[in-house]
Amino acid sequence: METIALHTRLVPGRESDYDRIHAVIPAPLDTALREAGVRSWRIWRSGREIFHLVECEDYAAMRAHLREHPANVPWQELMGELLEVHDDYSGRDTGVPLVWHLPQETAE
Repeated sequence: METIALHTRLVPGRESDYDRIHAVIPAPLDTALREAGVRSWRIWRSGREIFHLVECEDYAAMRAHLREHPANVPWQELMGELLEVHDDYSGRDTGVPLVWHLPQETAE
C-alpha cells in the first residue's frame, strides 16, 4: 500500500466551483478509482491551495489505469478548467516528497 501526498493550485476565483463539483463525485469515477486500487482519497483546500492524500495499492499503476479511462477523461477536462497546471498523466508524477513524520515509538 502506498500513501501519496499531492498539491494542486486553483485558478483564482474558482474555489467555490471546486468545492461544488467535489460535493458529489460521479459514480463511474468512484468505481474507476476503486478498480484502479485506490483505498482512500482525501482532499483539503486552503484558499487556492489543494492538498490530496491518496492511499492506493500502486500509484503508478493507478495513474496508468485512469489515463484514458472513460470516467476519468471528462473529469480531468473539468478539473483542467479549475487548476493552474493541468494534469498530463505523463507518468512522471510521484507526489510531494515526505520530509518528516512522527515515529510510532518514542526515542529513548
